[in-house]
Parts: sequence; C-alpha cells; structure tokens
Amino acid sequence: MWEILIGEPIATCLSPSVYDMICKLGFEVRENCDISSIVTQNGEVCWKKITDCMVYTESAQGLDHRESVRLLGPVCQAVHLYLSSLPKGQFEVQYTPALQWTGVPELFPEILDALRSLESPSISLSLMKLTSCLERALGDVYLLIGKDCPFLLRDLLASEELAQVFGQPVMDVLKVFVGSPRGLNLRNVLWHGFAAPQEVPPKYCSMMVVLAAGLGQLLKGFLQQTGFTLAHRPFVTLTSVEDLIVFPDVTSEVLSVLEEVMKKSTFILKIMLPYWEVALTKLKSHRFADCAILLLVQLETGLRKAFAEVNGCPKRLLTAESTALYTTFDEILAKHLNDGKINQLPLFLGEPAMEKAAVRSLINLAAAYVSRCHPASQLKKQVLSCEGSIGAWPLLPLPEEAEREPVRPEGDSETDACSSLITEIVAELCCRAPETHRAAHLSGPLPPEQWPRLLHALCSTPVRTLFCPRAVLEVLAVLRRVAAHCRLVGGQVAACVELRRRQWEDRSLRSRQRRNYLRLARSMKLLSPMLYLILLLIALELINIHMVLGKNASEYQQYLRATGTLSRQRYWEEAGEAAPPSAARTPGAWFLKCILQYTENVAACTRQDRNKWDDAVRLTHAALLKIWTFIEKKQMLMHLAEKSTSKVV
Repeated sequence: MWEILIGEPIATCLSPSVYDMICKLGFEVRENCDISSIVTQNGEVCWKKITDCMVYTESAQGLDHRESVRLLGPVCQAVHLYLSSLPKGQFEVQYTPALQWTGVPELFPEILDALRSLESPSISLSLMKLTSCLERALGDVYLLIGKDCPFLLRDLLASEELAQVFGQPVMDVLKVFVGSPRGLNLRNVLWHGFAAPQEVPPKYCSMMVVLAAGLGQLLKGFLQQTGFTLAHRPFVTLTSVEDLIVFPDVTSEVLSVLEEVMKKSTFILKIMLPYWEVALTKLKSHRFADCAILLLVQLETGLRKAFAEVNGCPKRLLTAESTALYTTFDEILAKHLNDGKINQLPLFLGEPAMEKAAVRSLINLAAAYVSRCHPASQLKKQVLSCEGSIGAWPLLPLPEEAEREPVRPEGDSETDACSSLITEIVAELCCRAPETHRAAHLSGPLPPEQWPRLLHALCSTPVRTLFCPRAVLEVLAVLRRVAAHCRLVGGQVAACVELRRRQWEDRSLRSRQRRNYLRLARSMKLLSPMLYLILLLIALELINIHMVLGKNASEYQQYLRATGTLSRQRYWEEAGEAAPPSAARTPGAWFLKCILQYTENVAACTRQDRNKWDDAVRLTHAALLKIWTFIEKKQMLMHLAEKSTSKVV
C-alpha cells in the first residue's frame, strides 16, 4: 500500500502565508542597523531598540505581528553578523553569566559553532534545543511568583507573572518569535516538523541567543530587587536498567542499510532528508539526544504525510493558518478525524511498512513493545513502588518496653470507624476487579494479606496508550500526584519509626514524645490499609482510564477537579454530610482532587517535624466518608466500565 505515498515531490510544508512570514517578511526592510544600539560593548542587551519594533493594532490591545516581524528584520540581521564575528572566548566571558538562568549555559557555545558552520540542519536543531530550554527556564521563573505553571507556551508567555518579572514589552517580543501562530512561531514550526532546513533564517537563531541573554540580565535585576532565588525543576531521569535496555544495539551493517533506505523511502520527504542525514551522524557520534530530537520531529512529518494521503486531505500536510489548528501527533494518531470519520492511518500502519530484511528485527521489536515512559506506565511503577514501601512497615517492630507503656484511649472510636469503612470500601473495590484477578477460592471479603497480590495483578493489566485524549492524560496526572504523595507518606513513616525506635532504646525520649510514638504505632495500623485502599483505587481506575471519555462535562468536573465555589446547600448535599457554618466558603473540590488533598495533608502530618498522628486519623475518617459517598453514587470509572459491559451483554 505504500505506493499511495508516492506522488509529486513536495517543495515545502509551509503554507503560503507562513512561508511569507518566516522566509520573506523579515527581509523586506533593507536598512542597516547599528549593533551598538542593540548590544553594548560589555554585552548588555538594549531592550528598547528591540521593543521599539513592536507594532500594535489601533485598539492597543493586540500585536501587529506582521509589521513587527518586518521591522525586526534588520535588528536580527545585525545581531547575526555580530555573533558570527564574535570570538568564542569573548562570547563565553560576556554572555555565560547571563545565560546561567537557562540551566544549560553549555548549550550556547554549541549554537555559536552551528551558526558559524552555515549548516542549515544544525542551525535548525540548535533553534529547537534553544526554544525548548527557554520554555522550561521561563516556567521556572513563573514559579517564583505563580503556583501551577501553564501547560502551553502561549499561556506562559501571556501570563501576568512573567510580565511582572520581565515587563510586558519584552514578553511581546517573545510572542512574536515563539509564542503565537500569527508571528514567526519558530518553536512550533520546527518542533512539529514543518520547516525544512533551508527555510529557517539563521539570523532568527542568533536573535534568540541574544534574547535569552537579555532575559537573564533582566532576571538578575529582578532577583536582586526581590531577594528571590531561582530554582530549576529537576529533569526526568530514567534510572531503571529495564527501561534502558529495551532497544537492541544498532550495528554498522544496519546503519548502512538505513542509509540506503533513507534515500529511497517514500516516507521521507526529500526536502527533509538533510535532517535524517544529520540524525544518522549524531547517532554514530553517540549524540543520542540530538539524534532523538531530529528523528522524533521527522517521524511526525512522515506520519503527517501518510495521514494526509490515506485520509484524502493533502492540505493537512501544510502548516495551518493562524485561525486553524496544526495537524500534529494528537490528530495524526487520533481514532477519529474532526468530521467523525475513522482515521485510516492506524489501519494503514497495521502491516509492516518495509520488506528489507535488516529492518525486520526492528519491526518485530515494535510489535512486542509496551510503552515504558507513558504516564500510564509510570503510574504503574509508582503504585508498585509505594506498595513495597508500605509492605515494609510490619518489619519495623516497636521496642518491647513500648508494649507496656499506657496509652490514652482518645480517638479509638474514630479509628474503629475508619477500619470498618476501609473493610467495606475494599470489599466494594475487589468486586469491581476483573474476574481473572479475583481470588476464586475465597467466598468472603479479600483478606489484607491478599491485597498486594491483587495490586500486582491489576498493575500487570495492559492499558491502551495509543489513543489518549487530553481528558485521559489529565486524570493520569492527578493519579500520579496522589501516588507520589502516598509514596512520600510511606517513606516518612518508616523513617520516623526508625528514628523514634533508636531514641526509645537510647532513652532519649521524654514522656510526651513516648506517647506520641505510641500514637504513631496506632495510626500506622490505620494508615497502612488506608494507603493500600488508595493504591487499589488508583489501579482500578487506571485499567478503566479510557472510560472517562464517557462522562459529560459536568460529571467529568465532579470526578476530577474543582469548578469554583458552590452554594452551601448544593456542596454538602453532594458530599452527603451536614453543612457546617463555613460551608458557604467551601470550594467544590471533587473526587480525585479530594483524594489528592487528603494525601497531601497526610504527607504534611507525617513529617518528622510535625508528628500530627491524631490529625492523620481525623483526616483519614473524613476522606473515607467522601470516598464512600462517591462509590455509592457509582460515578467512578470502574462503575462506568461495568455499565458499558452490561450494555454489551
């Protein structure tokens, strides 16, 4: 079927207006620009010269992106000539301090080398890496003031928090370069594989380097003024050997075959072939991150080409106009097209794409591959890691003397109530587990010693990751945060027990501390089954995760997150409890967010500097009541799956 993809050579993947914006508009103004008006002799960026190029609409409420790009052209050209002639040593002396805020200052000398090489693919790769690092660093800056970093770059650049740090005119400059489909939109055009190497003017890469340095200089002043300290969020690191040895070694024989395949394959656009050649060079030189970036982008380009042709929509191969959405992985791999028709691409890719023998091993490997880095797979690992942590609690015995220490009976009734609720809820959860995972030889409720076995069985259940709409990913994100806090509680309790046990044996605990230690021991007997309950709930919701698409908007909001402040009567009617006097101010945080809030609060209570064990019991009781209320309403994903199965039967 691959003959479908053979057609006329494609000259560009940029639509006419986007091509004009990137390749022509910034070259219309021919005037020379004095570099001293942009950058001082000691490397300070003169922002006024740059921001003066911003043109606004008559209402002063929006940017005129086209006119701004036109005026920025000579500025970018002057910056490019300046950087191209600047000695590398001088660049590092003048700009490395200002680029520390990006977290990757070592990237910029490499970019300088690429700019001087005049190799278009290397310049495009540099710009991709630069915009990606800049986006992450801007998110770190946002968190100096804000709480939850926006998911989309355009929302990040439009935030009041960054405008407060850098100033609104500076943020408008960034919007023109990387933050809006009405502007150059360099980040999206490159990262989604629309721009061929020769279509990216090097001067825009040079300009982004200077903008990054200028942002660092502005940030330095802000930090000095406020006393804040910029902290970088940690990167994700794959530490599991199992994750790192998934793919086989690529031999020199296979590489030589791939070189021939690249030249003949109809999957690869000829205008994009230089990217593939550089990717292969990066692979041979063990620059695996660079290779992966280029191949990931070109995979999207090739799949978009196949998507456009098998679905009979050739215009989708081009960048969209600013008023429409680009065709990206989200749509390429979706089950349905926008008009409701079945996407033919997954069906088309069902058979092996090529018959060369050396590629057969890769095809066979792909057929047996199970996602390891998808949020669903990561959640399974979190659940099992947390189970292992809680499972170690019984191995932390109390000192013999502690058994004879008197304990006040306060809170016993609440603990008993919690234990009863946990038994009922776990029994209900076990009934919702797939029949193949239930203990067939048990007629009554599943005993606690069998819970880990059920948990492992649930986590071994395959979860489809190919079609994962935004709603599925949002639920997975909340579940992962819940699991992370459960793991934190598990570690904190174990550390606290070990510390207090040593202090007890050393007789360094005062009377009040000994009683608190005994409260810890009592609450452990409650927290352990409670955390197991939450893990079972997570695992069951995970294997039914796609059922969230069956909820309407209102049900989805109630299941996942708060939608604002509700009226007193409605909120407490939904919660099934008596309304307290402060109910008018109670936010409508529903099921998953309630569980998340519970795990966050328990994590705070179990810190060694807090030791709020009685508070942990009270929080547990309140959370159990809310969980039971939601289960009674049968509004969880496992309930939806059961209803769906019943309809089919």
